[in-house]
Amino acid sequence: MAIIKYCLCLPESVARQQDCKIKLLKVQRKAFLDETRELSEAEYKQLLAAAQAKGNERLYLVMLTICGTGIRVSELQHITVEAAQTGRAEICMKGKNRTVLLQKELRTRLLKYAKELGINEGHIFRTRSGKPLDRTNICHDMKKLCASARVDSRKVFPHNLRHLFARSFYAIEKNLAHLADILGHSRIETTRIYVAASATAHERILNKMRLIL
Repeated sequence: MAIIKYCLCLPESVARQQDCKIKLLKVQRKAFLDETRELSEAEYKQLLAAAQAKGNERLYLVMLTICGTGIRVSELQHITVEAAQTGRAEICMKGKNRTVLLQKELRTRLLKYAKELGINEGHIFRTRSGKPLDRTNICHDMKKLCASARVDSRKVFPHNLRHLFARSFYAIEKNLAHLADILGHSRIETTRIYVAASATAHERILNKMRLIL
């Protein structure tokens, strides 16, 4: 539950006699995710298929990597040839360190892609000038897939791939603390936002309970 502070300012004539008062306003965290903004697994697969159809192997692997590891788009630069070889990407950002595991199939695809482009070391996803891809590059390319993939463009941005990873992981292993560590969250409250259920999913659970007789 979030707590928002606000100041009740009195008219100047009154303020001379008494100080401004601080009141705490409690705001309940949203219980359900907004289904119009969250990417589903089916839509994710449609985006992958659209990227392959357009021959955009780099974008296909970028989406596969973010959704397959749960990393932030800003952490994509840590996906290097060396990381693909060892199966471990060491993420060091904002004074925090964590290890991200790369699945065998993902490692194989990344190394094959790097070999085809003659990338022998360093970050795998790069521009033509050799610089790491940034958020703008990736967002722009993902948005271009929306029409052919038949996915609402409001759902299509890199961070939603991270959300999909979190929901998929939590559906299998309901360990919020472990998921927080994997995602690099300092607070479990942040992780809870990622795994919130939709109202539709909640209604399905209520129906399965069969308590309305």
